[in-house]
Amino acid sequence: MASCAIHGGCPSDYAVVGFAAASFVLLCIRASYPFLYCKGPRTRTNDLWIVVVQIFGSFNLVLGFVMSLNYFNVNKRHPWQSCYIWGVWLGGALGFGLLISFRIVQVYQLYYLFVKRRLPSIKSNVLIPLILLPWMGGATAISITKPLNANCHIHWQWIAPVVCFIMLYISALIWLAYAIRHIEFRFQELKDLLRGIIISATATGVWIIAYVLIEVQEYNSWVQVISRFLLLFTVGILVLAFFSMSISQPLLSQMSLSGRRSVGYLTMGEALGIREGDSSQKASHSDVDFNEPLDRLLLDDNFRRSFMAYADSCLAGEGVHFYDEVLELGKIRVDDPAKRIYMARHIIERYINSGTEMEVNISHRTRQEILTCEDLTSPHLFDHAVVELLQLLKANLFKDYWSSVFFMKLKAEQCKEPDGQGSLDHLRHPESSSFSWQW
Repeated sequence: MASCAIHGGCPSDYAVVGFAAASFVLLCIRASYPFLYCKGPRTRTNDLWIVVVQIFGSFNLVLGFVMSLNYFNVNKRHPWQSCYIWGVWLGGALGFGLLISFRIVQVYQLYYLFVKRRLPSIKSNVLIPLILLPWMGGATAISITKPLNANCHIHWQWIAPVVCFIMLYISALIWLAYAIRHIEFRFQELKDLLRGIIISATATGVWIIAYVLIEVQEYNSWVQVISRFLLLFTVGILVLAFFSMSISQPLLSQMSLSGRRSVGYLTMGEALGIREGDSSQKASHSDVDFNEPLDRLLLDDNFRRSFMAYADSCLAGEGVHFYDEVLELGKIRVDDPAKRIYMARHIIERYINSGTEMEVNISHRTRQEILTCEDLTSPHLFDHAVVELLQLLKANLFKDYWSSVFFMKLKAEQCKEPDGQGSLDHLRHPESSSFSWQW
């Protein structure tokens, strides 16, 4: 017992390593499940880094703790087994440091979107290295000064600076959480944030107590074993509880293995309850007057679905899908800013950002006007883009649609409807919509 308490390899060590490994496997399953079974639109490959970064940081944290504290009683004969490689760099800077830096970036995005109501001024792939930079500097300083002993225990003089450094990052999370506390989030972002704060603060406290006990009670075998067990047990809980997808991928976050039911929304409109609230309009059927201009025809649900199917068959459906989601945005009340921001952000990420699978063909000036808009809740946010896309649709698809099988099918369905009046007089712009497109 005395030997394994100091050098590792106790039964409790193997048990807690198994628990930490199981926690990491569950994290991978939880993270990959929405991508494998999501019924909605496929997620862009560029968005996968949001999950990959969290899995990478969690893996480094678990592996760094296991190797640095020598849970397997391995003789450290080689330079690559150094405590500074596993404990300081992998478990510290590229483990816990990466996870908490990523969470700060996520909350920073929420602050800009829902408090300042604009897109973040600094991209996340630039901000994460900037926030992680102090961790890299601290790891370099510790590697140079070498304050760790042979058992990878830090000298007591370094405990206070390290704790203050970690608490500085946790304080930043707390401040950002306080700044967005009044926002009515739809996808439990604030709940995930508070959970991350509580878990990270608790883990830090447990680590401090365990490290102090290891140093003070160096010759007490039971204290050594229990402290080492608590260190890795806390890490296993942290990697599961610290993971969050709702902040960056709200639709995918609705699919969870832990929930009572798996919800896979096809559109952001459904997730926000927009389509359900407008079910009365969908229930009404009337004939379509095909002499109407395109912008009026697209206001009819039946015609828009038919024209969208035709555009998709021509591999040019992104413009019609964009128009459909902008219509959904127009149904949201102006006095509901949070819901409008959700929908606007979704449209921008799917159709406006360069390189997306559904990127629409609009001018650079219009694209920049949207991306640099000072108010994402503006009812005129996408007006210029809609005008340009309607012009493209009218020039490229509108004429050929009349000779397509999709139009023939729509016309046949219209003939089956009783009491058809052949007009669009029932269609009016909703009061909450601000569309002012003229032809």
